[in-house]
Amino acid sequence: MSEPATPARWAWVDVDLDAIRHNVEHLRTVVAPSAVWAVVKADGYGHGAVEVATAAVDGGAQGLCVALVQEGVELRQAGVVAPILVLSEQPADAADDIVRFRLMATVYTSDFIDALATAARNHRVEGVPVHLKIDTGMQRVGVAVDGLAALVASLEAHPTLLRLVGVFTHLAMADLPDDDFTAVQLRRFDDAVDSLSLPSGVLVHAANSAGGLVHPASRRSFVRAGIAIYGISPGHGVDPWCSGLRPALALNARVSYVKRVVGGSRISYGLRYTFERDTTVATVPIGYADGVPRRLFETGGEVLIGGRRRPIVGVVTMDQLLVDCGDDAVDIGDEVVLIGRQDGPEGPQVIRAEDWADLLGTIGYEIVCGIAGRVPRRHARNIDSAMLGRDDA
Repeated sequence: MSEPATPARWAWVDVDLDAIRHNVEHLRTVVAPSAVWAVVKADGYGHGAVEVATAAVDGGAQGLCVALVQEGVELRQAGVVAPILVLSEQPADAADDIVRFRLMATVYTSDFIDALATAARNHRVEGVPVHLKIDTGMQRVGVAVDGLAALVASLEAHPTLLRLVGVFTHLAMADLPDDDFTAVQLRRFDDAVDSLSLPSGVLVHAANSAGGLVHPASRRSFVRAGIAIYGISPGHGVDPWCSGLRPALALNARVSYVKRVVGGSRISYGLRYTFERDTTVATVPIGYADGVPRRLFETGGEVLIGGRRRPIVGVVTMDQLLVDCGDDAVDIGDEVVLIGRQDGPEGPQVIRAEDWADLLGTIGYEIVCGIAGRVPRRHARNIDSAMLGRDDA
């Protein structure tokens, strides 16, 4: 590949937009006849929201989902015209931008419904589209089933200003295929929807990535596909259903300094790592301020240099980390792969976001979302598959 977009920074992210498009196309096949809406909140899970949104729509996504009004506004200002659903209620003063930028609002309280109606009236807009969220057991947000009738009455109080276009819920346990709580939630959801006597054309949705992949009963009008469109498994319970997905992100850097250290010496803050023998240490200019967790060295974190797995040694610092390269020759400027793939003498080596997650006791979502904005993103099509840990390389 070409040099990083910001040559002065020897750390960068490559994002394969073809992989995003492929994953959406694959998911469309899996969940058909349901449609796919792509979740691009949190700057596209760290991949770049505008670029991911465009690639997802190219792949056949019929709509987009965000968490914040500001995220929807960013997409609109970038020229994205697809439907955009804001997945939760926002502060009342955000209702104005929801109307101005033609976003779909989620509602579950009468106060927010009134705020939307006021914004619609002020802008002389009729039929502002809203999705009603029902809490079927996750107990995060959403109207309780026993409060549904009152909420619908609040909506019906603004018949020309607001238009109900969708009803949905969110699954709490979909990434655990053997847990029966997903079926419980879907029964509660069906009962609630049946009580509404919805007119034809209202969208009904329940499935996230895990639901769409594993639970056919959750595939309704569309699936809200988040982590899967980035080629990352929603959880190990879903891994067998993820073989058709391609990881879209690689986190790379270059060696910035090389030195020889003697056995028995210690390194980094707190001098918490002691070398057993003389060895070569490479400094890599990326650290916890960039999204590499500080304690990754304690849990067995590795990088790839020269096609070999190399352990991170010593505490990861804010802007740099240190790698034990043994007696191998390493030069300043050598490529370092933190997440992705690199070919080597023993064949291709791959480190995935899920590998970091396993080491740190978390999930792949947190890893990619945690890569800081100061790490430049390079978005491209036709990226060499080998750079991204893809099995089809």
